[in-house]
Amino acid sequence: MRHLAKISWIAAGAGLCAQAAEGGGGHEGLSAAPSILFHIGPFQVTNSMVVTWAVGLLLILWARKATRRMKEVPEGAQNFWEWVVEGFHNFLSGIMGPELARKTFWFFATLMIFITSANYFGLIPGVGSIGWGVGEKWYLLHVTRPLLRGANADLNMTFGMALVFFVLWFVWGIQANGVGGFIRHILGPKTAAGGALGVVMIFLFFAAGLIEIVSIMFRPVALSFRLYGNIFAGENILETMALINPWLGWLIAVPFYFQELLVGIVQALVFTLLTAAFVLEICLHDEGGGEH
Repeated sequence: MRHLAKISWIAAGAGLCAQAAEGGGGHEGLSAAPSILFHIGPFQVTNSMVVTWAVGLLLILWARKATRRMKEVPEGAQNFWEWVVEGFHNFLSGIMGPELARKTFWFFATLMIFITSANYFGLIPGVGSIGWGVGEKWYLLHVTRPLLRGANADLNMTFGMALVFFVLWFVWGIQANGVGGFIRHILGPKTAAGGALGVVMIFLFFAAGLIEIVSIMFRPVALSFRLYGNIFAGENILETMALINPWLGWLIAVPFYFQELLVGIVQALVFTLLTAAFVLEICLHDEGGGEH
């Protein structure tokens, strides 16, 4: 079996399934690390980065198109974007309160729209199945280095988003509480007590605060691995189902494809709601005095 450095213009279907049936090359699934496509000086450009840029560019162009000629009675793209923005804003306001939602909406709306769009872009036929691979013939080519890879199937992407949130969480928490209030919110006692009991309570809440600090430090890791794991696993499941039978793999994969359509928006919602809950928790006393 010889290596072929050429592009395969077939989706994961009959050709790849036939290769699996004939025992050629085997099936290893999607690699954990993205493939490096080229370099810009010392800067490495991977296949998942290209998808990230493509999704971002498409969203910008679509938003520009929708807002180029605004109408009092929206229609077309403007109608869709107004429905998305207004619906999500109302949803977020119901969870966080109007003031905090207004302050943080730009970030959470960006998260929700981008993650959902990136997840769905990764389901376009050809993403992950067009690229460089091995095989005796072009129609038996097993793609080992895909030209495009789902953005959120790359841990670098999900961890980067989690780190950005982590920084903003600190900023919003300090703005709401002040530096001293921010520290007291984590380490300080939550109830007032005097005497020996008060000393014991201070010690207990301080110990609980240290545990909370460890929990806070692990939040970016948990957020990034949850999103990455679900999207990465979904892409591997789709490829496995497509290769399970030489001729019916494309049909077997269809139910799992629709499952991934649901997973795409659910995981975006989970990531967004968890980050919103963390912000609400640190800002609760400021925003929730009369509303929560």
